[in-house]
Amino acid sequence: MPKRKGSGGFKAPKHYVPRDRSGAPQRAARDGGARRDEEPRGDRARRSAARDARGRRTGQRSDEPRRESVRRDTRSPRDAGRGRDDERRSGDRHANDRAPQASPFREDVVLARLESTPLTPEQTAGVTFPDLGVGPNLVDTLADLGAETPFPIQVAAIPDAIAGRDVLGRGRTGSGKTIAFAVAVVERLMTVRAPGAEGRKRAIGRAPRALIVAPTRELALQIDRTVQPLARSVGLFTTQVYGGVPQSRQVTGLKRGVDIVIGTPGRIEDLERQGHLDLSQVVVTVLDEADQMTDLGFLEPIQRILRKVKPGGQRMLFSATLDSAVLRIVDEFLVDPAVHEIADDDAAHSGIEHRVLVVDRGDRDAVLQQLAGSGGRVLVFTRTRLGAEKVVGELADGGVKAVALHGDLSQIRRSRNLADLAQGKVDVLVATDVAARGIHVDDVRLVVQADMPDEYKTYLHRSGRTGRAGHRGTVVTLIPPSRRKRMSELLERAEIDAPMLPARPGGRELDEFMS
Repeated sequence: MPKRKGSGGFKAPKHYVPRDRSGAPQRAARDGGARRDEEPRGDRARRSAARDARGRRTGQRSDEPRRESVRRDTRSPRDAGRGRDDERRSGDRHANDRAPQASPFREDVVLARLESTPLTPEQTAGVTFPDLGVGPNLVDTLADLGAETPFPIQVAAIPDAIAGRDVLGRGRTGSGKTIAFAVAVVERLMTVRAPGAEGRKRAIGRAPRALIVAPTRELALQIDRTVQPLARSVGLFTTQVYGGVPQSRQVTGLKRGVDIVIGTPGRIEDLERQGHLDLSQVVVTVLDEADQMTDLGFLEPIQRILRKVKPGGQRMLFSATLDSAVLRIVDEFLVDPAVHEIADDDAAHSGIEHRVLVVDRGDRDAVLQQLAGSGGRVLVFTRTRLGAEKVVGELADGGVKAVALHGDLSQIRRSRNLADLAQGKVDVLVATDVAARGIHVDDVRLVVQADMPDEYKTYLHRSGRTGRAGHRGTVVTLIPPSRRKRMSELLERAEIDAPMLPARPGGRELDEFMS
């Protein structure tokens, strides 16, 4: 018998070609093979279910983030753990930027919108927060937050929510959804007090009575910045629970006793399983970005969470693109919900101008650099984490200082980079889609989509980062000439009118973006 070389195991012949179960050749990503983010959604779901089953057999948590990159992770174990968050479930994945891709897009389907009670802006004119049933403490706090008069989605949703009715609310990003459910949660808790609770006295170690679930840690922190001052004004307390950081501080906060918990599905389930978070007394549950959470694979965790809260409690679902993706949640957990959206929602965003620039591949980096350095706050979107870091480096080479926001960064780095943008230390932030869900900066002047979005929902969420709170903004998408047709189809699904213009570095098409 020939002697084996090395430490044993199978040694592939020189011309060996690995094959899958069907006998078809397998190709590595560097050879142009299909990447995981090109798999049909149903296939991905089956693969995820199989991994969950294996995890249960091996004792691994089914929601534990798993690395999806084939490249070696050279970070320290501590830093690597920080980067593993809810974004691992998303379509924001590592990719080999140099590899030829058969098709980086998946099918983009427009789901039917849920039937709603439309409310026109004219119907909301002159309405005040007291008219909606909001108490004086909250009214004063809202004024301190800069919300002196309610937005249309708030006028529509708050009365039903305060009355205890289940609510579905749809409004574009920046339309005021967070204040809508924040006010409703606080007012509802003051109406339905815990047994034995009087005035501002709250028992140490008490279980929370309201739960707000968000897909990402940044969005959870953003929500808390709105909810916390409102809750404190009436003697209620909040805490945030999310992955990517040690749980010790979060456990300590829960032990002190809180009234409202704001968190991500994975960490909520973790703490509940460990006995640190008691969901049995939760009477109000809010799902923010509800349909996006189902798209990211959080449907089953959300169902498990909702089955653990107090039966018969109130449920509220809010999103910028609320559609039939959430029907399974609605059918199981909501009773006769009020569905609200603004009939002329696009009019509220008339301050956003949309442009598509058709750029040759060789000119893309120079055009992107010119746009990013045009002055004011600029937000650049890329499809992958590696792409975000690459753009930051290219901008730096051109003299434009930028920072990144993506799932491979530690929570400290992510928070610091967001703070640098908000405080004006840098004007350019390069972000991936899921990580950017928590960006809440009112004066972003320009959104640049360096990579064309995969889906129309992604376009709407990206564009909602500008034109907020009455400010004007511009959304520019860079595409190669070969993507004209697909971009036109995506804009049609998003119900966006945007001219397509050829552009080159230093051309007149870019002059208007220079401040």
